[in-house]
Amino acid sequence: MHPIRLVSLSLALAAAFGAPARAQSLLELVQSASEIDSSWQSARAQLDAAEGRAGQARAGLLPSAGLLAGWSVADTQVSRPPLGAHPVTQSLAISASQPLFRPANAIAYQQGKRGIDLARVQLDGATQDLLVRVSQAYFDVLAAQDTLASVRAQKSAVDEQLAFAKRNFEVGTSTITDSREAQARFDLVRAQEIAAENDLRVKLLALEQVSGRSNADPVPLAQPARLPEPTPESVMVWVQTAQTEQPQVRAAAIALDVARLETKKAETGHLPTVDLQAGYSVAHYPRGTITAPSLNSRTTNASVGVALNVPLFAGFAVQNRVRETLALEEKARADLETTRRAIAQTTRAAYFGLESGRGQVGALEAAERSSKSALEANQLGYQVGVRINIDVLNAQSQLFQTQRDLAQARYNVLLGTLKLRQAAGTLGMDDVRKVDDLLVKKAP
Repeated sequence: MHPIRLVSLSLALAAAFGAPARAQSLLELVQSASEIDSSWQSARAQLDAAEGRAGQARAGLLPSAGLLAGWSVADTQVSRPPLGAHPVTQSLAISASQPLFRPANAIAYQQGKRGIDLARVQLDGATQDLLVRVSQAYFDVLAAQDTLASVRAQKSAVDEQLAFAKRNFEVGTSTITDSREAQARFDLVRAQEIAAENDLRVKLLALEQVSGRSNADPVPLAQPARLPEPTPESVMVWVQTAQTEQPQVRAAAIALDVARLETKKAETGHLPTVDLQAGYSVAHYPRGTITAPSLNSRTTNASVGVALNVPLFAGFAVQNRVRETLALEEKARADLETTRRAIAQTTRAAYFGLESGRGQVGALEAAERSSKSALEANQLGYQVGVRINIDVLNAQSQLFQTQRDLAQARYNVLLGTLKLRQAAGTLGMDDVRKVDDLLVKKAP
């Protein structure tokens, strides 16, 4: 078989690599990972905890009630006149309180609700991070598969070129140098094949770990590859979106709101509190009392009223608490600004990286066509005696390297699309589904 025909066959095999019926799509592995990923589960549990804390804070605005029951016996001795008694007391009391004016409790409840918002934002960030991590592992495997397929195709081509050089030497049309050069290149490619096999094994283990699926086998990218374009095509629009939608920015903004509420809560330390209180109690003395030892009696007491508590002086604790919260508020404001700047830089880098990747794909596609033409020319020149064997081997190596780089560049563009949306804070399952649609369709 002629080497250039081997190249075409190897590319066809590489396109079909990993596409048996048991292969999993990107969307399937993402859904599987969401069920077992510990980071995502941690963020989900944090949201549940935040809802519980908000409920606790709300309790400070609701009435509270308590029931108290008791039984006791006393040994009482009176010296003058001599008197001894053992009165028994049975009591039952219920009390209730309703806050009327407790501004600190109201602010704490607002902080609890903002805590829920913060936990939801963190869960959103964990979800986007999960999507990127699974996609990264997915395309790492595809890239490793392409590398291995490319190396194996190169190995077959070099082996064919080695046999061709040996035949030419036997008939006296080439020197032993051609055979030795081909043998050296074959040995080198064999070493590259061993390294590529190990790299693929490691990448598969990483995908299985993040997805929770044993024997993970990702569906390859459909050919010819169709790469999505970033929409909108303006870096400033992406940066503006990130300034408001990115989970880290939203979390920092919520943290600033919580810090402001904490300052307001600290300032309420100077304010009075007002509570509505009510109570009802019953006391039974079946053996009487010390003053009426033979009288079985019962007393009841009902009360309702308003309790006012006015703080006067607390050793400057309130003033220093306000000072502390104001400093923490300023820190939260600075942290928000730092986060916005960092996210803006990350978004710009992701956008320009994606643009560069798209340009690289176009350049490598042109390089692939040129490398194929160069290989054909060198093979023809070798057959007619104007090229030597090393020229053919170098042309083959250049073609396979270009094909491998092109496949990696395409995966980088797909990942770059997801990472750009993550940087802007808009990454979701729909974006993963769009990438999934670019893969080879599995048989139903």
